[in-house]
Amino acid sequence: MSVTVIVLAAGQGSRFRAAAGADQDKLLADCVGRDAVVRPVIEQVLVNLPACAVKRVVVTSPDRLEVIRLAQAHGCEVVQLCSAGMGDSIAAAVAASGSSDGWLVVLGDMPFILPSSIERVLERIDGISVPVHAGQYGHPVAFGRAFGPALMALKGDRGAKPLFAQGEVSEIQVSDPGVLWDVDLPHLLDFKPL
Repeated sequence: MSVTVIVLAAGQGSRFRAAAGADQDKLLADCVGRDAVVRPVIEQVLVNLPACAVKRVVVTSPDRLEVIRLAQAHGCEVVQLCSAGMGDSIAAAVAASGSSDGWLVVLGDMPFILPSSIERVLERIDGISVPVHAGQYGHPVAFGRAFGPALMALKGDRGAKPLFAQGEVSEIQVSDPGVLWDVDLPHLLDFKPL
């Protein structure tokens, strides 16, 4: 199957900037990965993508030159977008991905997801599949080919969660707290699951 991985990296990270400083981009903040290596957040995300995820698209703003460089260094196509809206980002990436059997939507600020969790979500790409940890829906989320038109129709800041009502959602139980851990605030760069 040909699945396109979409890494959303166009958001402004306003909560992170409010706490860390207006010039601090959370995607470029150093964090220690679950492999104990220090890398920028976005690079941790890219390193964690499993080898089976061959087609990769990173959506980011044109002014994020270092994010673009890191994405290209990790073999990703880059879609540059002047909107920080999650819906706009998903729609642009799906439109740019060409023919695909499905899409895996990964958030660029979730550096602690285990590759094995991503692989489990990808195993159920026929409808919608979402990892579940401790009773909560996490990321990444996979959408089958039938959802292409609906994904391309997304707009603004709303993500794809409203599409959950349009099809069967496969809940993939994982023991990985990384599927719930984003780095919206600087103290969250230090992964210490309960």
